Amino acid sequence: MKVCVYGAGAIGGHLAGRLARGGAEVSVVARGPHLAAILADGLRVQAADGEMHHRVAASASPAELGVQDAVVVCTKVPALASMAAGIAPLLGAATSVTFVTNGIPWWYFDHHGGPLDGQRLPEVDPGDAIRTAVGVERTLGGVIYSACNVVAPGVVEVTSRTNKLIIGEPNGERTRRAVELAAAFKAGGMPCSVSENIRTDVWSKLLNNLANGPLCLLSRRNIRDTFANPVVREAALCVVKEAMGIAAAMGHPVPGTAEERINLSIDIPHKPSILQDLEAGRPMEVDSLFQAPLRLAREAGIVTPTLSLTVALATHAAIAAGLYQGKGTP
Repeated sequence: MKVCVYGAGAIGGHLAGRLARGGAEVSVVARGPHLAAILADGLRVQAADGEMHHRVAASASPAELGVQDAVVVCTKVPALASMAAGIAPLLGAATSVTFVTNGIPWWYFDHHGGPLDGQRLPEVDPGDAIRTAVGVERTLGGVIYSACNVVAPGVVEVTSRTNKLIIGEPNGERTRRAVELAAAFKAGGMPCSVSENIRTDVWSKLLNNLANGPLCLLSRRNIRDTFANPVVREAALCVVKEAMGIAAAMGHPVPGTAEERINLSIDIPHKPSILQDLEAGRPMEVDSLFQAPLRLAREAGIVTPTLSLTVALATHAAIAAGLYQGKGTP
């Protein structure tokens, strides 16, 4: 299988390493010193099950990589418009595009069913740039649980001992293309399942993002250190309960309790990606992670006092850093 990982940073680099280990023909779209290091010495991924070191085709220009069987998009949401402008040379008639991104995805309401079916998410895809460039018919959703950092150009460190990737069609079908892509990841040691309800999986991951992201952004500390304070942990529990209410109102209730969700990550000494972006001076994923879920809550009549407060403060921090240009009104 010929697979291009578009955006081979921390998560993308990890996934590219897994695909290469499993025998896929891998290429990556990267940039800057990270790209230069991959071209010079290959991609290195340091994980609990060993180091992966692979020479993969790499370029800042998709046109140099050619048509793929599958593209896995791992860019941050603010960079998706740029991805949309450049992805065309990778796409053949049967190329699938899997979006492994944070927050509410641009395709969320496509094949959703009911009165919300087909609703647009302008916070995530302004002007339908992604929809036009890629199309829903090519699209698979992706949800990943993996704590990763780029520790040096060309080198990705995976700090979580357990990792998993979930992919799924927006219409819930278990298609051959999804099964084959999942098999390619599993061959490289990445547990990967095909979901028939990818939106519930999106909400399951988002609960953690909503609890960890704003609070760690405000504390400037990792998850373990931030949640060591019992007052902060209680606030996080309130956030998860409110977010579970939004998910249920959207028709995709997340099983389990808020306490169980918090316990999934409470002891991980990892900085959420949005805090990493702040510290690195990169554009922050405020809209997809924070603003879009809160808009859905308002439209569904769900009251979210703690989530609204933490998001408002985190949004102010992003604006003050010059890394978010939105209105910042949750």
